[in-house]
Amino acid sequence: MRIPFSAEQFFRIFAQYNESVWPLQFALHLLAFAAIALLFREGRWKGQLISTILSFLWGWMGIGYHFLFFTAINPAAWLFGAMFLVGALWFGWIGILRSKLQFGLTGGVRGWAGGILIGYALIIYPLLGYLLGHRYPAAPTFGLPCPTAIFTIGILMFAAAPMPKSVFAVPLAWAAVGSVAAFQLGVYQDLGLLVAGLVGLVTVIARPARCPPETTANV
Repeated sequence: MRIPFSAEQFFRIFAQYNESVWPLQFALHLLAFAAIALLFREGRWKGQLISTILSFLWGWMGIGYHFLFFTAINPAAWLFGAMFLVGALWFGWIGILRSKLQFGLTGGVRGWAGGILIGYALIIYPLLGYLLGHRYPAAPTFGLPCPTAIFTIGILMFAAAPMPKSVFAVPLAWAAVGSVAAFQLGVYQDLGLLVAGLVGLVTVIARPARCPPETTANV
């Protein structure tokens, strides 16, 4: 896939975005930490609250980044922004209005994968960017598509069955599209997005959509 802009233009858009929205980056990080904290709590509204955070983040990326900034160098950003808004609306419909997304801490491979993806998105991703020479403000921050998509897939690893697999659709689509930047623009921290996409895809394929039926022993 040929990219219609240069790496210099790409990072300039990051700078324009970061300078324009400052200091909202802190609020976006607080939302991420709130979602993590909710994983450790019990409560009737936990699923709706986490879904609200995810819905807001995807709506923010669709409008606040794609529509307002990325369209300046890439006409396809109008399509990307619309896709992100569909993702935001779907999190709202499935997780908030229909309460079909419930979350809880889990162990095993899924829990470890989720924790690693979340930690990568919030900590490792910006550190790798710094080591690669991407200096703020011309650097992708949380609330921009790639680190936030990794974070979203990480959070979805903690979704309890029955889980509508459709909530993975937009994050996985962006994992396929966004990881191109790792190879063509030198944003090598976005290789984590490719890994997150593969983890999410395996989860969608391998995990049953519904809880197995309970069995009762004959007495």
